[in-house]
Amino acid sequence: MAEQKAYWNADKETRSREEREREILGLMQKQLRYAYDHLPFYRRHYDRAGFKPEQVTSIASFTKLVPIITKQMLREDQVEHPPFGSYLGATHEDICRVHGSSGTSGQPTLYAISRNDWDYIADVMAQAFYTCGVRPGDRVQLATVFSLFMGGWGSLLGVERLGATAFPVGAGETERQIELMWRIKSTVLVTTPSYALHMLEVARSMGKDPATSPLRLGIFIGEPGSSIPGTRQALEEGWGIVVRDMATTSEMTPWGTNAECEHGQGVHVMQDEVWTEIVAKDDSNRTLPDGESGGLVYTHLRRRSQPMIRFYSGDESHMTHEPCKCGRTYPRLPMGVYGRLDDMLLIRGANVYPSQVQRSLLSVPGTGVEFKIVLEKDGPMDVVTVRVERDPAANPDDLAAFDSELIAKVKRKLKSDTNIHFEVEVLPPKTLERAISKANRVDDRRPHFHP
Repeated sequence: MAEQKAYWNADKETRSREEREREILGLMQKQLRYAYDHLPFYRRHYDRAGFKPEQVTSIASFTKLVPIITKQMLREDQVEHPPFGSYLGATHEDICRVHGSSGTSGQPTLYAISRNDWDYIADVMAQAFYTCGVRPGDRVQLATVFSLFMGGWGSLLGVERLGATAFPVGAGETERQIELMWRIKSTVLVTTPSYALHMLEVARSMGKDPATSPLRLGIFIGEPGSSIPGTRQALEEGWGIVVRDMATTSEMTPWGTNAECEHGQGVHVMQDEVWTEIVAKDDSNRTLPDGESGGLVYTHLRRRSQPMIRFYSGDESHMTHEPCKCGRTYPRLPMGVYGRLDDMLLIRGANVYPSQVQRSLLSVPGTGVEFKIVLEKDGPMDVVTVRVERDPAANPDDLAAFDSELIAKVKRKLKSDTNIHFEVEVLPPKTLERAISKANRVDDRRPHFHP
């Protein structure tokens, strides 16, 4: 592949923090005034909070004074003002695409996107994919769901705008996916970490060595995982690729404003497109310092159709402004998005994330990549069991002894990392159901649990 430029937009990506934040403040003020004057949803929301756009005179005051919005608020507003809510920001003639949330819980939230914004999204997504290492000579296999879900469509937009070859094969029909990967010589795979791990297993069952595939790069979206060391290692070694993380959330399309560069030190946050804050879990108007973990709050700075202003995503991460060797001056999420606050499990008074359990399991030799957390009640006590598959590469002479030792190691590791006693079951490879999109790692059978 011919040598390419280092950045999609060097002036934008390498300017000083001070220069960037001067522009960001102006964009914040403009977006707030637009929302208050033209979008009834925001005017009502701000009036109830006693907030006026002119009160924002600094980035700090933006966080301190502007109330958050949530997905539930958006859903309720769409019920009251169907079909797109009173925050549409576009005429029906201007709308060129309608998408929505995946609809895994309740009624999907609909996204109406104007022609101008659709074109803008393509530009931002192209920058994100370029940051991750995609170049015009690549053939990009998009093994993503093409439906209401925006992940696949945003990926397609960015790949096409960048000038690479898009192969939007979708998710599912995994054997066919793999045959076509070799046939057209895909060089980049875009999918969820869970589905990429499933594809690994299927490729091996077909007699193929995934490490000899034509892929050179994997970009993973849709769920935490590719920033977890064990998952990353399994993907890199299994496919023989470089792994890059890229994601925010579909409400924030262009969602690719978190993108990992060639140094693999976490995702760069494109703050001049979507302003991203780490806030206290108990106070969404308090910014946390670098290194401290909290909730992610996002703001569209340029999108006009259904702009999200201080959208509380429920994702958890932490930020750093330490310089990156790539020369980009954006801050980074060093561990990507590593969990969802609403995925947090309360077990005997302790907080545990599925991603935390995954991280522990993958550090124990002999475990596979698939697992399930099962929660039950024994009287007043929570009983938590991890069902984890055995590493398919393991072929011990004494299987019972191997499993017994593995159970003991996993119990010790989980107890050390979470301070909770887990029951452990070791299962044969390929026992647990595989996901073609986002994996469901929890089966909570406790009474009065509502997923």
